[in-house]
Amino acid sequence: MQITSAMKMVSAAKLKRAQDAVTQLRPYANKLRDILSNISSTLDASAGGELTVQRDIKKILLIVVTSNRGLAGAFNSNIVKKSNSIISEARAKGIEVELLTIGKKGFDLLKKSTAVYKNSSSIWDNLSFDEIAMISEEITQKFASGEFDQVRIVYNQFKNAATQIVMDEQYLPVQIQSEGAETATTSVDYIFEPSKERIVTDLIPQTLKTQLYKAVLDSNAAEHGARMTAMHKATDNADALRKELVLQYNKERQAAITNEILEIVGGAEALDA
Repeated sequence: MQITSAMKMVSAAKLKRAQDAVTQLRPYANKLRDILSNISSTLDASAGGELTVQRDIKKILLIVVTSNRGLAGAFNSNIVKKSNSIISEARAKGIEVELLTIGKKGFDLLKKSTAVYKNSSSIWDNLSFDEIAMISEEITQKFASGEFDQVRIVYNQFKNAATQIVMDEQYLPVQIQSEGAETATTSVDYIFEPSKERIVTDLIPQTLKTQLYKAVLDSNAAEHGARMTAMHKATDNADALRKELVLQYNKERQAAITNEILEIVGGAEALDA
């Protein structure tokens, strides 16, 4: 109980920092996506270059974001279950799937059934945008070269300390919004310098890096929230078990004392007789 209580306090302290990090990034990521959507809505789908090309899907890269440590309730098992479901659906259609794992738990549980393209679990040792950017650049190069036809991310989105939402997002190809599609953004007549095509080409890699970084930060906050909740429940269960054991111990102790008194009384009566 003392161990689980201490782990709960540690996770609660880390959760505050992780939650602040992801909530600060979300407005920037959303605005970046809106700008890309606004500009690309008046361009052809091919304007985004090879990162927007829709190909026949023969091979998928699945980015699976889990944690390096356990004791976080269903945090990792939900991601593994979702990943296995995606893999099964793809194989049923004759599509090959490879994994890029971020987190030892996902790597250990999925490596036996699916080919692992790369294990990047060391990211959790020093989580930074630069590290994520390097992975994003590698993935985009592999997609552009035709090694993968689609890239998807599976991760836990942080909602609150008690709730994590399993997300399955398409990472590549980037979906360029066609002209005439309904958008929540306001149509404004801007003067672009340089050209729209050049802006979209420069925005897409930055948007991809931010999208992956946000997914990892979401997973980081969700992990601490899940662990804090799991350790809180474990502490309550341990406390209930301790009380039950104390009650059982007191009953057995009282029974032993009663037996000793009965033996003493019986012995005294035998001597008097």
